[in-house]
Amino acid sequence: MKWNTIAKAKKTLQREEGYVVKDWGGRLPIVLAYANSYQVGMSSLGFQILYRLLNDQPKVVCERVFWSAKANETLVTIESQHDVLDAAVLAVSLSFELDYLKLMGLLAQAAIPPWAAERDETYPLVLLGGPAVTANPEPLALIADAIFIGEAEEAISPLTALLWDMVDRSRSEVLEALVRLPGMYVPARSPLPVPRQWVRELDAYPATTAIYTPDTEFGDMVLMEISRGCGRGCRFCMAGYTYRPPRERGLDMLLAQAEEVLRHRRKIGLVGAAISDYSQIEALVAALRARGAEISVSSLRVKPLPERLIAALAESGTRTLTMAPEAGCDALRRAINKGIEEDDILHAVELAQRYRFPALKLYFMVGLPGEEDEDVQAIVALVRRIAARFGGALSVNASPFVPKAHTPFQWAAMADAETLERRLAYLQAELRRENVELRAESVAWSQVQGVLARGDRRLNYALANVKGSSSLRDWEEALHVAGCTADEFLRARTSEESLPWQTVDMHVRTSFLAQESAKAASGRATALCIGDRGCEICGVCHPQDGRNAQGTAQC
Repeated sequence: MKWNTIAKAKKTLQREEGYVVKDWGGRLPIVLAYANSYQVGMSSLGFQILYRLLNDQPKVVCERVFWSAKANETLVTIESQHDVLDAAVLAVSLSFELDYLKLMGLLAQAAIPPWAAERDETYPLVLLGGPAVTANPEPLALIADAIFIGEAEEAISPLTALLWDMVDRSRSEVLEALVRLPGMYVPARSPLPVPRQWVRELDAYPATTAIYTPDTEFGDMVLMEISRGCGRGCRFCMAGYTYRPPRERGLDMLLAQAEEVLRHRRKIGLVGAAISDYSQIEALVAALRARGAEISVSSLRVKPLPERLIAALAESGTRTLTMAPEAGCDALRRAINKGIEEDDILHAVELAQRYRFPALKLYFMVGLPGEEDEDVQAIVALVRRIAARFGGALSVNASPFVPKAHTPFQWAAMADAETLERRLAYLQAELRRENVELRAESVAWSQVQGVLARGDRRLNYALANVKGSSSLRDWEEALHVAGCTADEFLRARTSEESLPWQTVDMHVRTSFLAQESAKAASGRATALCIGDRGCEICGVCHPQDGRNAQGTAQC
């Protein structure tokens, strides 16, 4: 089986450009893992950024592994087909809660014990990071040796220097030293709460595709991050709070990056929480088009929506324009602080029709706090009005709302399965009559996500029991064996009770989140953080360090 795995890794490498191969001798070997398939992992710009940053360290050799759907497959690194156990560190990137199950499978495939307490110096140090565990590390606190909280760019150099200096020290000594690194959470050792780390000067860390391969979702393009964080404050959005404050990359720097990456791909995929909010988006798009670049974005915010951006997407051959109204009526969109109204949505649809996009995709959520059956009916009514204005193919994606830590809805209950299934079935039936395709995410798996998103340390036992299985039945059995029920984690929380994720400090005040929750209940909006003044409204920024790469303060 291992020979098959080695042959598979070599074949993968032959299809890549930009990978790094170093001699392992005299270097700190780090295996960078993504707890999902190769296709998913290599589509992650964050994963590729880490790969580049680690290999930029002269004393480090970093190679990749990915979870395999074949449970008994032995993992070897892509670059040199080393066994994972040969490494000093296994660094795992976790973007999504459901990947926690695959993490357990990845550890088993690497022959690494699931419990941190069971691992001695013969095993790599297991370090976890990424958006999901940054928000709530507790479901994996007994499985990880350490968890990094926040954005890792500025931590790479001191972390690798520390590990290099302590390569011959005991595991216990290394963990004690890691506690002193900002943002490093070593369960049972770190003073709490552990502060989230974030990059003040984005331009210091270029963020583009490092490895080119046709075997990903974005194989025909290069990804380029233009901004990070979002000032919109949508109350359901974890990224909007865990990546505060909103920051932008400089236009000159982005164009310099574009000159380099256009040697590899003609199409550039712009990455950011809200692409059209980038303050110089029209100038950026015009300059990229002048250089012969095609433009791609994953989705568009319908307000603001510069026509120059729409035109560039049409000229670049984009076939499907994706937008996320999230809710069917203005009242519910105000409650979630989406900041758009129906007129904005219909204007965006008219632009899509004017520029003759063949297809339009709309994203909605079902089960939002305060949602009634009438609000789901409003989704159907809105889709009908859109269909009347758009002549191309129309499709709808509907997802059960999952409350997330560190958001104004962190105290909210997740809607029960019966209500979610009924409302999704209604959407399915009504949209079928309009010849509109509906793709709905699984209610059962959305509930698993909800459990993991707001879980506590008891879930370590459930994850260890599931042994990497992707079966819903196995998860439910593992949860039962761990003495837990899903309802314990999906219920509403009170403002007085302790929350598991309070072990980390996002710098966003709990009182601010509570105020936003109250505003949601009364249907009141909160203004955009526009980044032109210093303030301490949410708690993230301070006058002395709340400056972005352009020198303007954020709120």
